[in-house]
Amino acid sequence: MKKLFITGTVVSVAAVAGFSWWAKQPITDQEGVIAFTVLPGSGVGLAAHQIAAAGAPLNPWLFSMLARVTQKASRIKAGSYELKPGTSPRRLIDQLVRGEFAQESLTIIEGWTFRQMRQAIAANEGLKHETAALSDQDLMAKVSPDFKAPEGLFFPDTYLFAKGSPDIDIYKQAHAMLMAHLKSAWEKRDPGLPYANPYQALTMASIVEKETGQKSERAMIAGVFVNRLKLGMLLQTDPTVIYGMGARYEGKISKKDLLTDTPYNTYTRPGLPPTPISLPGVQSLGAALGPAKTDALYFVSRGDGTSKFSGNLLDHNRAVNQFQR
Repeated sequence: MKKLFITGTVVSVAAVAGFSWWAKQPITDQEGVIAFTVLPGSGVGLAAHQIAAAGAPLNPWLFSMLARVTQKASRIKAGSYELKPGTSPRRLIDQLVRGEFAQESLTIIEGWTFRQMRQAIAANEGLKHETAALSDQDLMAKVSPDFKAPEGLFFPDTYLFAKGSPDIDIYKQAHAMLMAHLKSAWEKRDPGLPYANPYQALTMASIVEKETGQKSERAMIAGVFVNRLKLGMLLQTDPTVIYGMGARYEGKISKKDLLTDTPYNTYTRPGLPPTPISLPGVQSLGAALGPAKTDALYFVSRGDGTSKFSGNLLDHNRAVNQFQR
């Protein structure tokens, strides 16, 4: 009996030591990531089988036992994950308990239109697409009932999300970010600006965003447009004309286009257009609400990405002749 007891003790100690050793060893040393999904409602045993079925060389029975021994079996979270080389069973359990989901990213570019944003979201394979059949207005109603037209109301940035997340989450996050940046910029605005509300400032920022890629010139361009609004001059900015043309725009605008009236043609209609024309970034928002103090009323592209600013029509025409003709 004594020999049997000693033998049993040795075997038990060896089993515990072997189990502890196994729990700390890499599940796989192979290159590449194994993607797997723990389905909602899965217990630890079913989750272990789902991980193994995805190609991971994991013993489901041992893994389930480890989860129960560590009292974490009931705390695992459903979702999409990635098993990276070198991950141990103990580390994998922590990953499941903490909900360290596989992350994807989506970048929304400054100056994009809302249509371009929708196309990028629709093309992202990491998202669960639930809004594809919605019109712009119906989608906006789900994001924020305070606005009908979605243009300009989403902040351009890189967004991280768990693989399989609903695409509406990106829209809601980007809208909340835009509203937070707009609120901050509005509260710091210069006195005497010709905007009736933050939405008009957002519209100006969207124009500034499309008028230049030079960050250093945004405040000057905003200053020109602010001066024009104060004097009752037409803004006469080509990007609004292009936006109003919609699908008719094929890369160039003609004199006829400038004279063809649309709600967005700032050559034919005074003031700001009815909505923003692009998704402005934080610097364009800052420029619209803190424009340069300038006497300039005109600017023309030099052809190298910068602009020549003028305070009167005579100097502007000279600049046009020099840089455009």
